[in-house]
Amino acid sequence: MWDPGKYLDYGDLRARPFHDLVGRIGARQPRRVADLGCGPGNLTAALARRWPGARIEAIDSSPEMVAAAREAGIPAEVGDVTEWRPATDTDVIICNAVLQWVPGHRELLRRWARGLPEGGWLAVQVPGNFAAPSHALIRELAARPEWVEALRGVVRTEDVVEEASAYAELLADEGCAVDAWETTYVQRLGGSDAVLEWIAGTALRPIMAALDPQRWQRFRAQLAGLLAEAYPPRADGTTWFPFRRVFAVARCSS
Repeated sequence: MWDPGKYLDYGDLRARPFHDLVGRIGARQPRRVADLGCGPGNLTAALARRWPGARIEAIDSSPEMVAAAREAGIPAEVGDVTEWRPATDTDVIICNAVLQWVPGHRELLRRWARGLPEGGWLAVQVPGNFAAPSHALIRELAARPEWVEALRGVVRTEDVVEEASAYAELLADEGCAVDAWETTYVQRLGGSDAVLEWIAGTALRPIMAALDPQRWQRFRAQLAGLLAEAYPPRADGTTWFPFRRVFAVARCSS
């Protein structure tokens, strides 16, 4: 379902939250660093450069993403974050832009925090744009009579991402020192149908997989019109696209 090439469109903009997240991790010489949801491995490579002495563990649920990561030299494995557990020497866990797909991930965060050694680090970032027009319009279109049956159960109707304060409270209850915050990146996208092209690499992937090619093109065209009204392009052809993200970095004790 996932296309590494499409995901890497706007690669610099997608990478910025990852670097903002990892920049708050104070680990100096971790033994093992786990990247949960490594995607095509381009950002995992930055972890290897920052901590050259660490063993890098990388998993992703998409075989296509794992294949791309391996081609880039990352020893990634296909895996499910809901089943993953830290090895005893894991000093850093990073989960970037993954948990928005995982209902009930509060329990995962508790498990990961409890599995870290004294002084271990847990860093997570999740998109907080469920209510933004880019995502609200997907739900609105998918609920129309033409699409409702084909997309029943495909489009998320409930926001599983919480406020930064909720993640701070959860991790503090596990005995961690927590730094939690949110940022809205006002991104300037180039090209026609810029917002549509952005979400085609993420939020629209399940819909593309559920529809045959002809119906997918029809859905895409209808959504493009709605998005153009919500995010009108500038005179120079670029489009402003605000994107909210929620972060939490915790130093945990056991």
